[in-house]
Amino acid sequence: MKIVVTGLGATTPLGGDVRSTWNALLAGKSGISTLEQPWVAQYEIPVTFAGQAKVPASEVLTPQECKRLDPSSQFALIAAREAWADAGAPSVEPERLAVEFSTGIGGVWTLLDAFDTLKERGPRRVLPMTVPMLMPNGPAAAIGMDLAARGGVRTSVSACASSTEAIANAITRLQSGDIDIVVAGGCEAAIHPLPIAAFAAMHATSRRNDEPELASRPYDVARDGFVMGEGGGAMVLETEEHALARGAKIYAYLVGGAVTSDAYHITAPDPEGSGAARAVLAALKQAEAKPEDVLHINAHATSTPVGDIAEYTALKRVFGDHLGKIAVSATKASTGHLLGGAGAIEAVFTVLALKERIAPPTINLDNQDPEIPLDVVTSPRKLPDGPILAISNSFGFGGHNAVVAFRSYE
Repeated sequence: MKIVVTGLGATTPLGGDVRSTWNALLAGKSGISTLEQPWVAQYEIPVTFAGQAKVPASEVLTPQECKRLDPSSQFALIAAREAWADAGAPSVEPERLAVEFSTGIGGVWTLLDAFDTLKERGPRRVLPMTVPMLMPNGPAAAIGMDLAARGGVRTSVSACASSTEAIANAITRLQSGDIDIVVAGGCEAAIHPLPIAAFAAMHATSRRNDEPELASRPYDVARDGFVMGEGGGAMVLETEEHALARGAKIYAYLVGGAVTSDAYHITAPDPEGSGAARAVLAALKQAEAKPEDVLHINAHATSTPVGDIAEYTALKRVFGDHLGKIAVSATKASTGHLLGGAGAIEAVFTVLALKERIAPPTINLDNQDPEIPLDVVTSPRKLPDGPILAISNSFGFGGHNAVVAFRSYE
């Protein structure tokens, strides 16, 4: 059974939809900017920048939707609606439509705002919708209700690997034969003083406050941490037979997906890269492909000193000398790190790279770390004609590894 991508959706620090995001990415733009919110000074937040959504959700959704949904669910709904429309709003039995949509943190704004209300104004002023809004499955549930999906709505919460895991899980749902279409992806809305302060306390985030657009610099010797981002990404996945029967346009094949774990450390990646390597190999096995078939990688590449090297080590274990022939894009340099939503928008980028035969650039790479001798794409690069296989990697706190593989649609 072949699975295809028929719809894409996104809202990111680069743009409010897929096309504006992709165009800005190819143009080498940065979505990172200084935070102007009063709480930055109020709490003396040590990191004063992030990848804020280019188009506020309030400009897209109704006031009632914004009131009843946490910001994470707002981004999810925007991305899913775009993907669904892009797929032609297919007619499908509700019982054969499923949702696999993830987040890494969930409704942190709702949770912490409600706690402030409880402390300052008492329990009677806590909103009745607080729990439904803060639940990690809230974004998936919002999409499921919006599209009347009754084939199952699931949420994987595996830190920064969450939405890549969701896409991988969609393969199983479609292969079961019980489902015709899955809306898959992920979101995050955690640009809040507490998560920013916590990441800063871990020394995980960049402190380049004076040059926010230059702060996310994967593989550069001067990288000093990741940059937080927010938004969401979604894709409509269906069997090729179903897509062709309804005359849908097809972007690419989803040919593999795998999830492994390191069991090594709660935040640090396994420096040997064994778990990540197993995820890549498992995704390729499902794709019935060899490492030598891969020509493009959208890397996890968070711009942390340790993480970038660990990913390179894992890739070297899998690809050996062929690694030097693979065009590697590290798109978090432009978008920041969307945590649980990162894998979704990077999967969208991977699909577009295959569809348009162009690998997106990695910005801010001025002096590449000699310990990471990858062929990094620093300006838009044409990909070869003919069948192309590409993978997208995501790794998260807790030792979560998730990899998806896409093949060009000929």
